[in-house]
Amino acid sequence: MGQIPRWQDRSLIRLSWETMNPLQSLGLPSVEADMALFEPLLAESVVIGDTFLDGITTHLIAAGGKRLRPLLSVASATMGAHAATRNDLLGGVAVELMHLASLYHDDVMDEATMRRTVESVNARYGNIVAIVAGDFLMARSAAIAADLGTPVSSLLAHTLARLTQGQVSEVRTSFDANRTVEDYYEAISGKTAALMAAACRVGGLTSGQSGQDLEALTEYGMSLGLIFQLRDDILDITAVNGELGKPVGQDLAEGIYTLPVIIALNDKEVGDELRRLLGHELDDAEREEARILVTRTSGIKESLAEAQRHVVRAGEIASSLNNDDLSRGFENLASSLLEDLPL
Repeated sequence: MGQIPRWQDRSLIRLSWETMNPLQSLGLPSVEADMALFEPLLAESVVIGDTFLDGITTHLIAAGGKRLRPLLSVASATMGAHAATRNDLLGGVAVELMHLASLYHDDVMDEATMRRTVESVNARYGNIVAIVAGDFLMARSAAIAADLGTPVSSLLAHTLARLTQGQVSEVRTSFDANRTVEDYYEAISGKTAALMAAACRVGGLTSGQSGQDLEALTEYGMSLGLIFQLRDDILDITAVNGELGKPVGQDLAEGIYTLPVIIALNDKEVGDELRRLLGHELDDAEREEARILVTRTSGIKESLAEAQRHVVRAGEIASSLNNDDLSRGFENLASSLLEDLPL
């Protein structure tokens, strides 16, 4: 038997993002100190003195997380050169609350039972409570953004619209074996990358930046978001069960045909076979069969190459920033998302 191609060798896949520290990738000590102040501010922002509601809205906050989006906001604001102001931190809070609200809603749509190693809000309290609590988090995000001024408030309102449009785009093409690469990018640019772009831009706005640096921060966040989603979609095919906190191939089973799958569907050897299998919800056996078919094509290899192109682009954007320390940190952060993937 011939040697297994690197992108088909699952022993090579390591979920470095689950164990890495994005603060370490940035290498900006002052930002680490800022993020220590961020955590209590985040929790305080949703506590209103209602014991029941407070328990629901702080449920995922207490579970922790990488806090990548507020980290982007704070780093963009300070560039590691000085301590973050309260407004810089609140900008990160507004962004993170929007992200958390989307997770509450996502878990309802996906009927998820776990999130960040804890029981999901919908599993513990029911769908109605989870939806309303997500709405509350969104409202708190909007209120904080309004206090930060019209530019931040307007930005997050437009970002929420993009998140929704991206999600609708994904739903519109679910179970569609004719989904295109353009359809895919339309969805992920909205549902994932738009909020990372907004996170960076919020930091620029709270610190009074404008012009080229502000636009570069925004473009960097968009590129990082695309890398982040491509990585997630690659791992949905290649990871080992249990590593992702969800079954491998879950997107396949739910009719979300990501870039590796789109490429595989157009493969001359297995494309027709894969098309016959897809187009409806899959049971466990069908999901594994479809996943294996995707790994037999160039779908993973080409998707990895696409992600790497975005890493290069993110590095180019970062290098244009008017701060060498932040440029290096942002370049490292983008590269870290693909560490240990078999390029």
